[in-house]
Amino acid sequence: MALRQLDNKTARAVFMDRHALAEPPSGGARGADLLDLIRRLGFVQLDSINTVARAHDMILFSRRPSYRANNLKRLYERDRALFEHWTHDAAVIPMEFYPHWHLRFQRDADLLKSRWKNWRRDGFEQQFATVLQHIRDHGPVSSSDVGKDEKKGSGGWWDWHPSKTALEFLWRSGALTVIGRSGFQKRYDLTERVIETHLCPGNMSCDEDQTVDWLCNAALDRLGFATSGELAAFWDTVSTAEAKEWSAKALTKGDLQEIEVTCADGRVRKVLARPDLAETTVPSPTGRIRVLSPFDPMLRDRNRAERLFGFHYRIEVFVPAAKRTYGYYVFPLLEGDRLIGRIDMKAHRDRGVLHVNSLWPERSVRWSDARTRRLQSELDRVRRFADLDKVEFAADWLKDPK
Repeated sequence: MALRQLDNKTARAVFMDRHALAEPPSGGARGADLLDLIRRLGFVQLDSINTVARAHDMILFSRRPSYRANNLKRLYERDRALFEHWTHDAAVIPMEFYPHWHLRFQRDADLLKSRWKNWRRDGFEQQFATVLQHIRDHGPVSSSDVGKDEKKGSGGWWDWHPSKTALEFLWRSGALTVIGRSGFQKRYDLTERVIETHLCPGNMSCDEDQTVDWLCNAALDRLGFATSGELAAFWDTVSTAEAKEWSAKALTKGDLQEIEVTCADGRVRKVLARPDLAETTVPSPTGRIRVLSPFDPMLRDRNRAERLFGFHYRIEVFVPAAKRTYGYYVFPLLEGDRLIGRIDMKAHRDRGVLHVNSLWPERSVRWSDARTRRLQSELDRVRRFADLDKVEFAADWLKDPK
């Protein structure tokens, strides 16, 4: 029996629709509307770099132009509709998903005890009781409030003192909860004082098979189609072996089927999908140009983005300046169902200016005057979002494709 096949254009549309990038950017961006968007995405990655705006804010703004940073802060810190924990990185996640993180707490505890034991963090386990008692007595803390008499190593910002390591471990393993950030520094409190009692580890049974089932289903819902490896990587909690076993059972039951997806280069790839995917109607992506965060959910899996869109993207924050191909923090540009280029820009807040240093169109894109006008409209929206006064372009901002 021949496998069903998704052509590349349809595959792009499905993937973009699942990531709320097919429809025009509009709609409510606070309260329940914002929570619905985050629930649809699954999570929103947090990142401290603030070249124009922080990654999480750019992710939400690109889908809801009325979004402002305080909207997320209220939803997270005041309404407690979100919690912060780990997927492939730190992220805010809908609180209703919290029970499915009990397995992550357990696995992180096992992993980090061995990984951190000799990573210049010796002694952190001896600080657990002290740190927990300090929080119990004095309330929420940041890392600067504990371990003041402990020596920090010389390895850089990641070379924490033992009490800072204890805070992170107790958060990752579920005893503490991050209740917000001040200047992007996490504030920790006892989980029992933050999370509703019936959701806390120890008060709610955590069936491993049920959690794996939920995580795999939820990943597929947000990817549209995937390999078992991509299902495992989405939340980064389930192992590839567990995702393979789950997929095999779902195929046997008829809950999944194998289909073929055509990649941007014409190659065909076998993936898993719901049986009704081929009949699903998805909107045609809007032609408006959008600036995406380097950490946008659509780009998180760089290899998948390259297969579907033919767009090779790597962030160069940790690449020495002389070796960078493009720049320190370069934003991808989305137009319709195509990633058409990347732009190097920075907010100069002292001058109220969004400065565009360089733009590199993709080789297949002809950069017309009309496209420049559409880009200028989008940059003006970004400028207002970043609370800047004007956009300026370097004299040689439009570069030849690489």
